[in-house]
Amino acid sequence: MRFTETKLSGVWLVEPTPIVDERGSFARTFCEKEMADHGLATRFVQHSRSTNLRKGTLRGLHFQSPPHGEVKIVSCLKGAVYDVAVDLRPASSTRYHWVAFELTPENGRQVYIPVGFAHGFQTLTENAEVSYLISQFYTPTASAGVRYDDPALAIDWPIRVSVISDKDRSWPLLEEQSRRNQ
Repeated sequence: MRFTETKLSGVWLVEPTPIVDERGSFARTFCEKEMADHGLATRFVQHSRSTNLRKGTLRGLHFQSPPHGEVKIVSCLKGAVYDVAVDLRPASSTRYHWVAFELTPENGRQVYIPVGFAHGFQTLTENAEVSYLISQFYTPTASAGVRYDDPALAIDWPIRVSVISDKDRSWPLLEEQSRRNQ
């Protein structure tokens, strides 16, 4: 496995290093030792999958509030997605910055998203499936989010949003959240 730290400290792009022969290929997608050697979480208590029927579907931007913050490892099992991680850590020099990667089964990429980040994705194909390893149990009272179209983030989503939940469309803007917390 190849680990590349992104411009946002703590977010890693994890790529397979397949062994290829006449049968096809074999690649490791998770290794506790290699993860630990990079200082990354190795305990994941939930493994979830989302299916998304329409191209342009947007899910996010989600996170769990402390003390229920979660690490996620995200990959695409079918189709293609534009995967986004947003730094929400209060003391971070890159707070409100984001990174994005195209994930497909063909490129085998995974994104490691640490605690303190919001996560979302947009499908680039019909019938896209996304897999998540999640380090914390889902806690409904800790479920939170940031609006996907927040001008403070200015995320450059690649295509027009075709489907989004009412909940994701209604997350407060960062400016509204700041006023509430003052």
